[in-house]
Amino acid sequence: KVFQAVVSCIGGDGTIYIIPKSFETALNKLMAEIQNTFKGLGLLIPYCWKKGEACVVRGSDTVWYRAKIVEVSGSTLQVQYIDHGYIESIPQCHLYPTTFYTGIPPFCIPCQLYKTLPIGNFWQQEAVEYLQELLKNEEVEIHVKELPDNPWGKLSISLYFGGMSLSSFMAYQRYCVAEDCQDIQKVGVFEGDLSPSYLLQPLPVPGETFPVTVTHLVSPKEVYICLDSSENLTEHSATERSASCDSESLRKALKWCNKIVKTLPHLTNFKKELPCLAEYVDGLWYRAKLLSITQLVPVQILVQFVDYGTYLVAPTSRLRHIPCHLLKYPVQAVRVLLAGFRPASDDKNVERIPYSPEWSLKALWTMVDCVEGKRLSASILTVSPEVTISLYGDDKNLVHLKLIEMGLAELDQ
Repeated sequence: KVFQAVVSCIGGDGTIYIIPKSFETALNKLMAEIQNTFKGLGLLIPYCWKKGEACVVRGSDTVWYRAKIVEVSGSTLQVQYIDHGYIESIPQCHLYPTTFYTGIPPFCIPCQLYKTLPIGNFWQQEAVEYLQELLKNEEVEIHVKELPDNPWGKLSISLYFGGMSLSSFMAYQRYCVAEDCQDIQKVGVFEGDLSPSYLLQPLPVPGETFPVTVTHLVSPKEVYICLDSSENLTEHSATERSASCDSESLRKALKWCNKIVKTLPHLTNFKKELPCLAEYVDGLWYRAKLLSITQLVPVQILVQFVDYGTYLVAPTSRLRHIPCHLLKYPVQAVRVLLAGFRPASDDKNVERIPYSPEWSLKALWTMVDCVEGKRLSASILTVSPEVTISLYGDDKNLVHLKLIEMGLAELDQ
């Protein structure tokens, strides 16, 4: 069985507590009911607590939770929140004994990694803290491998985050040994010895109108577009729905990569077009490809962010190997030429685009205003030798008409 779940807690012994996504509605309903039933403080009169006894606990967030007594020690009790997994020492005044809700099984499931042996036969404190930092409150994919011998035992699972196997990743980090040989081979995604390449984005058929966003402008004529996944996709083609699914999956995978990016090796190979991860000015890491070395001392590399079309000159410290599973998603940005216009022959603006002097900077900024943050649509005219499109604004008019009105471009039949 395969399902999505949220990791609620990592136990001190490395137990992974998960709440299946399918349980969330029922859990939220139960939590609301508990809040309505128990109000105010816990039990203020003396009470003889017993190990294993059911109770409700008023957490530090003032919310009541189902719990059970794990250990009795004077005025402080050790309790386990049975729907979330974590264990905490709580003063008696924050607890209330109850037989309510004891017929409802715990919503969180204790799990262990299938055929994964921690170094030293138990999870070291450093490894537990790393798992906690990596996984807590994150949505993951669970593959059930073996059921426990008893109902309260641990479920043996393979856990995947952002397309990566947790067992393989922790083995790569030298925290454990993954006995499943097929699984351990996935560690090779970090080596970067191959010469991989990105997949190209499949495009809608020529003549079909589809929603797009412009992610980067090289000139008023040359832009990068992404298929827009923000609108109602039931009306759109299979290509657009597939692009939307890829875009969301890629976003989640990159989120995970940003969490583990310090474990990925720096680039040592600077082959042109080599896929990599690059750090943008916002401090986040994105998919990129190498274009050229612009400076030798210190080394500076020109890269292009393939899902946006934008460029950046970066030092080698901001470039890392890309995990191979990120190569299965097609590049999101497509370079296109806009049809129907050309630079105005009588444009008197002296400030020109340095790398495209046939265009004035005023024409470029005017086009930016026409497309930035706008709901655009496009229709492909040709795909060879270059992808050429007609681009329409949110008023359904061709975006370049504004440039023609201002004398910054002229019609090109």
